[in-house]
Amino acid sequence: MIATPQQLADVLRPVKHVLLDFDGPVCSVFAGLPAPEVARRLREGLLTAGEQAPAGAEEEADPLALLRLVADARPDLTESTDAVLAALETEAVRVARPTPGGESVLQVAARSGRLVSVVSNNAGAAIEAYLTEHGLSDYVAGVFGRAPGDPSSMKPNPRLLIEAMEAVGAGPEHCIFIGDAARDVEAGEAAGVLTIGYANKPGKGIRLAAAGAVVIVDSMQCIASALD
Repeated sequence: MIATPQQLADVLRPVKHVLLDFDGPVCSVFAGLPAPEVARRLREGLLTAGEQAPAGAEEEADPLALLRLVADARPDLTESTDAVLAALETEAVRVARPTPGGESVLQVAARSGRLVSVVSNNAGAAIEAYLTEHGLSDYVAGVFGRAPGDPSSMKPNPRLLIEAMEAVGAGPEHCIFIGDAARDVEAGEAAGVLTIGYANKPGKGIRLAAAGAVVIVDSMQCIASALD
C-alpha cells in the first residue's frame, strides 16, 4: 500500500505547486496543548460569555468539530467562538511538535522551483505564527486557513484549495495536495487535485486509500526525497 520511491517520483514529476495540509504534514498542532483541553477551554469561553454550550458540546474533544457544532446550533456565536479558537490554536502551535520531514518538504520544494501553499482547517494566524517561529515563512507562497467566522470553508469543502491555486495561477493538473485525513482527499477530489495521503497513524492508510488518495506514504521525508 505504501508507495515506492518510483511511484512517488512519478506522481510528483509534473507538480509545480504543492498544496500542503498543516496539522499532520507540517506539525502536530495539539501535541503540547492537547485538543481535548483546547475544546474544554473553548466551552469555558462560551460559559464566561454567559452562553450555554450547545447539545453534544460536552462530549466533543475535537475543537474544530466543536466549532462546527456551535456554528450549526448558534450561528450568532460563530464569529466570537472562532476568534477564541484561533487564539487557542496560536497558543498551541508555540508548543507544537514538528513532523519529521515536514520542514524538508518545504525547503526542497522551494529549492526545486516549486511553490508551496499551506491549506488547512486551522486558523491562518496560528499557521503563520508557527511558520515564523520556525523560520519557514520564506518557503511558503501563501497560507490558506479557514475563513474567520466561517467554518463551512473547512475541508472537505474545496474552497481553500481553489483559493490557493487561484492565488498563484496554477491549474489542478500541475498541483498536488498532501493531507492526512479522508476529508483532505475529498477536498482534493472536489477541487480536481490529486492527493497524496500521509498515513501518520495505524489504519490511516486504508482510510486514505478508500477515500481516493493517488498514493500513500508513511513519512514526509519520503516526499522530500522524491521532490529532490
